[in-house]
Amino acid sequence: MTARATTVWISGPVLRAATAGGFLMREAVAVGARRLLGEVIRVARDEITVQVYEDTSGLRPGDPVEGSGRLLSIRLGPGILGHIFDGLLRPIGVEVGDLDNAWVHPGMREASPGRFRFTPRVAVGERVAPGSIIGDVAAADARPERDSGKDAGGGAGAPRLQQCCLVPPDAPPGEVIELADPGVVAEDGPVCTLKTGNDGRYEVALSHRWPVRLPRPVAKRLPADEPMLTGQRILDCLFPIARGGTAALPGGFGTGKTVLMETVAKWCDADIIVYVGCGERGNELAGLLAEFPELDDPRTGRPLLARTVVIANTSNMPVAAREASIYTGITLAEYFRDQGFDVALMADSTSRWAEALREVSGRLGELPGEGGYPAYLSSRLAGFYERAARVETLAGQRGSVSIMGAVSPPSGDFSEPVTNHTRRYVDCLWSLDVRRAQARFYPAIHPLISYSGSARGLARWWHREGCTRWEALRRRFLSLLEEEARLERMARIIGRDAMPPRQRLTLIYAQLINQAFLRQSAFSEIDRYATPQRQAVMMRLVGSFIDAGDKLLDQGVPPERINDAPIYRALMRMGEEIPEGAWERFSELDRELSETVRRLSDELRTDDVPGDEVRGDDVRGDEVRRL
Repeated sequence: MTARATTVWISGPVLRAATAGGFLMREAVAVGARRLLGEVIRVARDEITVQVYEDTSGLRPGDPVEGSGRLLSIRLGPGILGHIFDGLLRPIGVEVGDLDNAWVHPGMREASPGRFRFTPRVAVGERVAPGSIIGDVAAADARPERDSGKDAGGGAGAPRLQQCCLVPPDAPPGEVIELADPGVVAEDGPVCTLKTGNDGRYEVALSHRWPVRLPRPVAKRLPADEPMLTGQRILDCLFPIARGGTAALPGGFGTGKTVLMETVAKWCDADIIVYVGCGERGNELAGLLAEFPELDDPRTGRPLLARTVVIANTSNMPVAAREASIYTGITLAEYFRDQGFDVALMADSTSRWAEALREVSGRLGELPGEGGYPAYLSSRLAGFYERAARVETLAGQRGSVSIMGAVSPPSGDFSEPVTNHTRRYVDCLWSLDVRRAQARFYPAIHPLISYSGSARGLARWWHREGCTRWEALRRRFLSLLEEEARLERMARIIGRDAMPPRQRLTLIYAQLINQAFLRQSAFSEIDRYATPQRQAVMMRLVGSFIDAGDKLLDQGVPPERINDAPIYRALMRMGEEIPEGAWERFSELDRELSETVRRLSDELRTDDVPGDEVRGDDVRGDEVRRL
């Protein structure tokens, strides 16, 4: 029998109800005549406090509160992939013209169960454990031979993602005594019956429910020694994120957080994308919802939405639903991970989620912490990012969840609480800089206030890909960019011409790294994405130029001659001019670089005056002009 209570107090999304007991902490409840969805967040002797995830306008004291007997949960099944939902997994984005279902109505619940093609992997008499795979699942109209294996790319004829039917992780182990025949079945209907214990029976359907705040169990966690490739050189080469790792994107208004996350969603090598728009502006999210269905997946040629789940929870929706949307997104990601997929979760933005925590905390009368946020902000952030991992699933497969969370600090202040606490729990920090964004530098990631804790563990992977100098070049690039920041301040005071040659050459190197390697236009057909092989070749060429420049400077060649060499301009344009697979053109640049070093060295010997000893660090104005 379900527990019941009577509303006695309401304040925005929070209400209190008198009860005689029987409610669980975090239990899902239905409130009022419209049966609004809520969650019990506090339990007293004769009173419960409920957080309502819908608009509470019209509620009044005396309205009933009915318990469900289970924790706040969502239904996980094959009908999720390729669709758009709100923060409570209620469907939106229906067919054009179906106005009756184009809105999320008060009290609305999840989408109606669909029908899918089921192909069993087990047989009657086998024993199965929690988390085991019962069979394969495909769209009802899909041909079985086209739906096997992970999406391997290769255009419109590539195989689709093969979803599975899982035994729920909280189910008891048992023996298969009944099994559905291959064919089309209902999503919520039993396809397998297990005998558990002496007389117990447990039915397994294509879908099952799972509490959003409870992490799904795994067999074990695996080391994060593989990168999740994004196709963006500044991320993959300087600040890489490991598969199963975490990253934060703090940045002020207009620095390109959403654009960068959309770019990563399109080009990263994850099997499935879960995009959570948490508390963002309605117009911005409407644009994303309009564009996503029209984007082509570069890996398969099909619509990108076919391997994407979008959780849309805009700023004009009930504030409490923002808090639930983050947990809904990570639960979906874990569900696909348990099927053996690599999942990338984009949360845009966690600052709006934290603001929802602050508002509800204030209505509860809790003592505020730093910035008015609740004292448990840090633990909630830690719990969210902790659910990212590369794991061995209960079924024995390997899967991962990588989390990238955008942070919107007020006025771009990175010392505010959300950014400060987030930095403690993520592996990578991709700090977006407003000055770079204003200069139309994309991605506008500041290389000196960003970091990657995963980089050292990924060096071996890059070595296997052929870039044996990756770790050394990465350190060299970052050192030069750091030195550039110091020298630019000096140059504004004394001018570049008054600086020693070594320092002028450092500024030339830094410009090459920034413009030729780190800058990457999202509008360029050639350079909007770079494979690891192309990134490695470009990285080696820039590194070879730096080594050659040091050698020439030691011989006495002035920095201006090095800067004016045609090879410098060719390297500057290689990202925009040399497409993927044109390896011979990169080889031509390498040969041209070697020829430039030889030619400048020969010119120096021809022009050199006997008896004069010219050292790179001692060259000054008159000597530069003479040379």
